Amino acid sequence: MRLYTYWRSTTSYRVRIALNLKGLAYEPVSINLVEGDQSSSDYAALNPGLGVPTLVLDDGTVLTQSMAILDWLEETHPDPPLLPKDAIQRAKVRAAALTIAADVHPVNNLRVIARLKSMGHSQQEAVDWMNDWMQRGFKAFEKLIAPDKDYCFGETPGLADLCLVPQLYNAHRWGCDLSALTRLTEIERRCLDRAAFDAARPKNQPDAH
Repeated sequence: MRLYTYWRSTTSYRVRIALNLKGLAYEPVSINLVEGDQSSSDYAALNPGLGVPTLVLDDGTVLTQSMAILDWLEETHPDPPLLPKDAIQRAKVRAAALTIAADVHPVNNLRVIARLKSMGHSQQEAVDWMNDWMQRGFKAFEKLIAPDKDYCFGETPGLADLCLVPQLYNAHRWGCDLSALTRLTEIERRCLDRAAFDAARPKNQPDAH
């Protein structure tokens, strides 16, 4: 498989973690979002949304959107599971994951920040915007997860953890105040102690700089 990815992309980070957890080999292909690689005609033919990640399967099938890719991975490679067996618990895990994937990330991604700046907002205003949405999202997320487990919902990481850790990477990067969110940073520490998460970290990607 080939994973079109960018080292700092949190959505790509999610998928890298999942592939590592499930022991699946892949070839990373760097798409430099800052330099505009995603807008090339060749890449647009693969992913009309002009984003990352894009996963190309061994048979040439193209999958886009990180949450859809994670669903495919869970359905086709169910071990180790990212979701619990119980339908209600699965819905709760998905709700927490989507609090980050649907409520926080979309308003904080590169194209939104670039648009804010094009409308006259300063870099500091853009950072304040990102940190505000991250704070709101993290506070909601913390209330949705289990209060007494090593990870978000159990004793092993799952879908919610895969969304949390990359977003916390962004939070650290932009100086978001996490002092009141120790439950989340403790989960982050446990996750990053695991080889699958550590190997997926932005700093450990071949295109990191």
